[in-house]
Amino acid sequence: MTAKYQAAYKSPTGAGDARPTALQIIKDENLEGKLADKVIFITGCSSGIGIETARTLFTTGATLYLTARNLDKAEAAIPDLIRSERVHILELDLGSLESVRACAKNFLSKSQKLNIFIGNAGVMACPEGRTKDGFETQFGTNHLGHFLLFNLLKSPLLKSTSPEFNSRVVLLSSSGHRYAEPNFDNLNCEGSYNEILAYGASKTANLWTANQIDRLYGPAGLHAFAVHPGAIDSDLQRHLSDDMKAAVITDELIRLYQTPQQGAATTVWAATAKELDGLGGKYIEQCHISEPWVEKDGQWAPGYGVWAYAPEKEKKLWLKSLELVGLKSDV
Repeated sequence: MTAKYQAAYKSPTGAGDARPTALQIIKDENLEGKLADKVIFITGCSSGIGIETARTLFTTGATLYLTARNLDKAEAAIPDLIRSERVHILELDLGSLESVRACAKNFLSKSQKLNIFIGNAGVMACPEGRTKDGFETQFGTNHLGHFLLFNLLKSPLLKSTSPEFNSRVVLLSSSGHRYAEPNFDNLNCEGSYNEILAYGASKTANLWTANQIDRLYGPAGLHAFAVHPGAIDSDLQRHLSDDMKAAVITDELIRLYQTPQQGAATTVWAATAKELDGLGGKYIEQCHISEPWVEKDGQWAPGYGVWAYAPEKEKKLWLKSLELVGLKSDV
């Protein structure tokens, strides 16, 4: 673990405690105003940690492309940012492959440069449903939408990388990945839907995708990380029933809660930390590269699950996802 943050994460006392904020990460990395020649793309910037990720990375001087399904909501959430000529808001519904393609086309019409891609948007524990293309909602939105978007923006990421500043992809996963992995025989959870297990499978898919991106493109200078941002009381939990909240929101979890600014810290660290130069294919939480989860330490203890690093399954998911979104493999 990064020594400078280790003590702060050891004994959390709730939102606003000593754990770092995203802005502290930028200050510690000495990046305020230092990325004026960089372009950053972030999904899900109308609420939660997406807003704070955008606000923080704006301080680097970078040009930001921020997506939201509801543009009015995004503009209301970040009115100060959208007045800047460095900030562009793009419409994106990750539950529609047509919308993903339109968003990518829109971006590419404005920029052929991209240095950092952050897949922040997501849904959690929603009722059983299907995306516009017929995929289980969480798998389709959290994984396939981001998977297609990355592949459509891969070219500028590869073209923009340099020995001095490798391009980075950050995909938000979750400790929930430990609950389940994708079932290749039933990716849509037909007849066996459980909202928590489906969420876990989608977050494992994010983790596996980051690993595979790094395996395929790391040698070309494009590195990828999966991030667990930690516990934040946010709109992401809107689908949890009262009974489910009562079961999981214990005193221990409340102590783990962070402000959205603290919740964005690990994403920002993964996207910018000098310590990660040349690395990739890592699961990151609490502003450090994580270790295996130890079950006896409890449900909320940090660490990655037993299937987090699974090269054959990562490749299988990659090839299956290419098929599902209608892309051909170029590797």
